[in-house]
Amino acid sequence: MKTTGKITRESLMTLEAYSKYRKENKPAIIAHRKLRSVRLGEHVNLQFESETSIRYQIQEMLRIEKIFEEEGIEQEIEAYAPLMPDGTNWKGTLMLEYPDVSERKRELARLIGVEDRMFVEVEGHARVYAIADEDMDRENDEKTSAVHFVRFELDPAMRAAVKAGAGVKLGCDHTHYPAHVNISAETLASLAGDLV
Repeated sequence: MKTTGKITRESLMTLEAYSKYRKENKPAIIAHRKLRSVRLGEHVNLQFESETSIRYQIQEMLRIEKIFEEEGIEQEIEAYAPLMPDGTNWKGTLMLEYPDVSERKRELARLIGVEDRMFVEVEGHARVYAIADEDMDRENDEKTSAVHFVRFELDPAMRAAVKAGAGVKLGCDHTHYPAHVNISAETLASLAGDLV
């Protein structure tokens, strides 16, 4: 399964071809997404994106919205392609998950700025903090959003260490959500494929 590359209109499947592909490959796509999903504590989930996951998202949007005209396809590519890692970074969708509406409202007010306090720490290297929401601001003075898009830029030494098998922590040092977790070896093997 490819994890990096470029998505173009020509590289996407027609709606008919995708319908057949989807039936045969949906379990593998779901497994790929699960492998690249890291839970941080009880309420934070970071879905590390890849070409596979972004291509799937675009194809799903085209299928759901029944988009087959060039302009609509290009709009979907423009919306999602920036979330694909480009060799020097990891990109992800950060989700703050609070099923209870009252709790979610309260916690999103307490967690303003949480997206900027997310970090990855490659063994033997300094923490790299997330660059968040480059496309648009997703918080205001009253609350943060339940979904953020984040990017972690890794320098050449960090990328080499990851490829050589170094451990990596995902963490958050926000006052109201201090947590960290070691990323599993299986997930790290997939993430290493994003790096050049």
